[in-house]
Amino acid sequence: MQNVVIETDFPNLQLKNRGKVRDIYDLGDHLLMVASDRLSAFDVVLPDPIPDKGKILTRISLFWFDVMNSLVPNHVVSGDTETYPDICKPYAEVLKDRSMLVKKTEPLPIECVVRGYISGSGWKSYRESGAVCGIPLPGGLRESDKLPEPIFTPSTKAEMGLHDENIDFTEAVRLVGKEIAEKARDLSLAIYKKGVDIAEEKGIIIADTKFEFGILNGEMILIDEVLTPDSSRFWPKESYRPGGPQQSYDKQYVRDYLKSLDWDKTPPAPALPSEVIQNTRGKYLEALEQLTGVSHEF
Repeated sequence: MQNVVIETDFPNLQLKNRGKVRDIYDLGDHLLMVASDRLSAFDVVLPDPIPDKGKILTRISLFWFDVMNSLVPNHVVSGDTETYPDICKPYAEVLKDRSMLVKKTEPLPIECVVRGYISGSGWKSYRESGAVCGIPLPGGLRESDKLPEPIFTPSTKAEMGLHDENIDFTEAVRLVGKEIAEKARDLSLAIYKKGVDIAEEKGIIIADTKFEFGILNGEMILIDEVLTPDSSRFWPKESYRPGGPQQSYDKQYVRDYLKSLDWDKTPPAPALPSEVIQNTRGKYLEALEQLTGVSHEF
């Protein structure tokens, strides 16, 4: 049974922030992160939600948080609504499967992007300059080629409606300091490499992704979401052919549809046909089931 949560409204809880996808509530000692079914593309929230998307993203993130715990601590306290504070109980039905109770941290003001393949804005930058975020790459690469080694290509965090900007490592150091920038880079590369190995065994190529980190008691921990189709490019391994765009499990499918329209990528975004909505849901669900090896019904 499909259900849709476009926006949450919990009168007894203090709304801290409503992002492109997540609604975040301040519970005092902790935060409550709720993944809606909103979908953003080109940093614009689309008018049509993807049914169950928030549940799928939450399950994928919880899977990866658990897998990566040996590499880096994370902010998850619980994903089980039955363990949430009593003040959340009236909203348990909405929160089930699409929320996480998490620790409060001081988030880094950069997105930690890792690219293992040349695609998207990285491909555009490479064609223009032969480099991505100041990192020179070998000549003769084709779109979607695997890079010799994964590269760390951070970006700024833009406000709603604005675009993240790719930056070089020097700028990342200026924003967060040398020690923190180096730690974020090293952790990002380690998490990405471990994720790639696990996903490839399950038939998924993770072409690139972005992570977020926060500081808690002087320690850097992994926050937000991890290796989801919203934050990564997921390609089916069996159909991978470098030299052009790839089939995908992620929202690139929606981006490609939107690019076929006469839309200038500023709000308001055009409506999505029901076929695109259902196909997107199917791609996200397939990614979840391939990664976890478990069939899910919502």
